[in-house]
Amino acid sequence: MVDLIEMGVVTGRKKTLHPMKNVFTIALGTKRTYEFIDENLSMESYPVSYTNDPAVIPQNDNMVSINSVLEVDLLGQCNAESLAGSQFSGTGGQLDFVRGAFNSQGGKSILAFYSTARNGEASRVVPRFEIGTVVTTPRMDTHYVVTEYGVVNLKGKSTRERALDIISLAHPKFRDDLLREAENMYLI
Repeated sequence: MVDLIEMGVVTGRKKTLHPMKNVFTIALGTKRTYEFIDENLSMESYPVSYTNDPAVIPQNDNMVSINSVLEVDLLGQCNAESLAGSQFSGTGGQLDFVRGAFNSQGGKSILAFYSTARNGEASRVVPRFEIGTVVTTPRMDTHYVVTEYGVVNLKGKSTRERALDIISLAHPKFRDDLLREAENMYLI
């Protein structure tokens, strides 16, 4: 972020809350990062209870949150925390920002992931999560979902539309199997 701020790419000039300020909770980086933050009036640190508050986040118009996920099921549930039943990561405030950005005037939430894992041998679009998989973002909170195969907006869609849209994000070699599973699950 330091490079982007210094180049004038990140300015905060369009923010409706804390305009012209760079708000953060945790700063990790190099000596240069800490020197940049020190005595810099454009930098403001707040507790996570404030920065990740879903009621504070939408106070910035046109807020866009971008988070990564590990897998998405055909209902639109998103897992960003577990792999094969084991904890891989924490929530990182994902759901707070998903909800906060969606509730922002003109805002949107984007959840992005690669369509495959294990060198293309496993689909990250799955019919249903395995037992023990953590749901980081519930299906009704999922807004935009993105892979290298496109982007879909799931808000307001029927279960059938959601399943078909999600399948369109999968790697082509997995789509027929996903369609069969969606039929077996009575989604389509």
